[in-house]
Amino acid sequence: FVKFANIEEDTPSYHRRYDFFVSRFSAMCHSCDHDPETQTEIRIAGIRGIQGVVRKTVNDELRATIWEPQHMDKIVPSLLFNMQKIDDIDSRVGPPSSPTGGEKEENPAVLAENCFRELLGRATYGNMNNAVRPVFAHLDHHRLWDPNEFAVSCFKIIMYSIQAQYSHHVIQEILGHLDVRKRDSPRVRAGIIQVLLEAVAIAAKGSIGPTVLEVFNTLLKHLRISVDFELGDRRSSAGSATFSTSSKESDERIVQNAIIQTIGFFGSNLPDYQRSEIMMFIMGKVPVFGAASQSLDTSHLGDLGTRRIQIMLLRSLLMVTSGYKATAITNALPPPFLDPLLSPSLMEDSELRQLVLEILHNLIDRHDNRAKLRGIRIIPDVSDLKIKRDKISRQDVSFMKKHGQQLYRHIYLGCKEEDNVQKNFELLFTSLALTTIELANEEVVIDLIRLAIALQDIAIINEDNLPMFNRCGVMALVAAYLNFLSQMIAVPAFCQHVTKVIETRSLEASYFLPETIFKDKCNLPKSLEKHEKDLFFLTNKIAESLGGSGYSVERLSVPYVPQVTDEDRLSRRKSIVDTVSIQVDILPGNNTEDKIDNTEEITFEALKKAIDNNGLEEQEKEKRRLVIEKFQKAPFEEIAAQCETKANLLHDRLAQILELTIRPPPSPSGTMTITAGHAHYQSVPVYEMKFPDLCVY
Repeated sequence: FVKFANIEEDTPSYHRRYDFFVSRFSAMCHSCDHDPETQTEIRIAGIRGIQGVVRKTVNDELRATIWEPQHMDKIVPSLLFNMQKIDDIDSRVGPPSSPTGGEKEENPAVLAENCFRELLGRATYGNMNNAVRPVFAHLDHHRLWDPNEFAVSCFKIIMYSIQAQYSHHVIQEILGHLDVRKRDSPRVRAGIIQVLLEAVAIAAKGSIGPTVLEVFNTLLKHLRISVDFELGDRRSSAGSATFSTSSKESDERIVQNAIIQTIGFFGSNLPDYQRSEIMMFIMGKVPVFGAASQSLDTSHLGDLGTRRIQIMLLRSLLMVTSGYKATAITNALPPPFLDPLLSPSLMEDSELRQLVLEILHNLIDRHDNRAKLRGIRIIPDVSDLKIKRDKISRQDVSFMKKHGQQLYRHIYLGCKEEDNVQKNFELLFTSLALTTIELANEEVVIDLIRLAIALQDIAIINEDNLPMFNRCGVMALVAAYLNFLSQMIAVPAFCQHVTKVIETRSLEASYFLPETIFKDKCNLPKSLEKHEKDLFFLTNKIAESLGGSGYSVERLSVPYVPQVTDEDRLSRRKSIVDTVSIQVDILPGNNTEDKIDNTEEITFEALKKAIDNNGLEEQEKEKRRLVIEKFQKAPFEEIAAQCETKANLLHDRLAQILELTIRPPPSPSGTMTITAGHAHYQSVPVYEMKFPDLCVY
């Protein structure tokens, strides 16, 4: 039959069918003769027969009957059955090889593998799926997904044998089979996902086709399903920690880790333009409180399930962003990505904050300096680190003007969290250092110093009642960062002040330095109120030292206050609401009652009403956007003229109606006496006036 199959025919024979041969040769491939030698010979004969059928029919496009499912369902399992018997699985993980003649004749596994490669190599667009689907049936029937070594090797052979443009067909088939087996045991699902990882690793080197988003969407869906299963098992066994349940939970973690690894590997192998889209896609799936996004449905999972999903997705995002080098920071951190990433909803947990900071490091660090900054410490000589940096581009300067306050705010609020551990402080230090290296011009340097002084004030004043470890940790963070910053900008007087404070601390309060506070056993002080000013970094000293070197230090006298965002009104986090203070002091009076009255309208009910009133929120938001857009885009002369016209109209109108005289009160009582014409009005408390600016005017 093999000799017959090798005869080339000028004209195809349309009446000839090979159904009988396919059935007979497939049966011979499964021979179980009691004599091992006879069994091997029969199996080899069967494989060579199938190879002959393939060669005789596969090249004839007019007679593609061999690709019909009823034939493929016999041929492919017969070849896989013999391939299973190979001793050395690793010999087949690479591209097609050419075994020696002796191996072909004597080893059914090698012969079956070569026949399988030849079959796949001849597959076309229309019949690719018919050749791949029987592989899934064979692996399911013989339970070869756990362990999955044979399944992995099979799909490596498939991916290397088929034409590159058909790779996405195989990936789609694996995704489809994962959906079919979504209710199976965790180890089976993990085995399928690992096969997908290997297939993607090979396909990513060529063309993925239209399946990029489909791969990520399916994997994220199965990630949610896995978390759902894990939490469901935990609820069903509440109160009885059985071995089987904990084992199943750990198996689900294997599935989740396999999904994250696949997402990360796939994403990191994509070109930059596709990778940025995938970053946006994953970030859009992260459940963020109060944000309108296409996030994964976690309503039935509860807070614990939502947190698990957030951690899993951020870990996936961390792997995708690894090694991403954007020419401009605006490409790496566009507003639709940056806003949800820095959301207060992702600050509720120490691990979430760590992941967010690590993602930021991946995107900001474009010169691979992060490894040099690992660990929070006082660096004696920054020049020894050989920091790589370029001149700050105009795009980066523009980015910091628009979004710098968001980054500062995230760092500031991150330092105020009670559950911070050493790793949080290390990542916060790295964030400040990378921002200095990659994005800092003179204006940003001043902002970063203001931020550092504000962090120091957090520890000293302690309005948030932080534990003593956290307060000392913040002080150590400020010391480590200002030491780094002073050496980076190389202003001698600034360096001298920072060095002097650090030396004083090492002698009198070493718990304010990272080398001491982050040791396992560190003696903490009982309070920070009695410490001398020599232990603190002073704004006036810094301003004096930088002013002499040409820096514009006027803004240093303005304390840093975190930027208030729209999300603060929607956020459920107490620590953020506490930072939003609305205080208007018109007179420098010391009357305590007036101060209390001044803020009495800001009540819980008022805040609740503001949160519930979404329609008004949207209108206010739109008004603010239009005003900001006008001031950003309109010509300066037009804005100035309009403001001047309004001021003149107001002045003329007041002059016509009232002869307005404002006399300051004789005592700091918080009232003003208003005289209009010849009529004398009673004193009116300032805080009751609706338009304090108008009254002062």
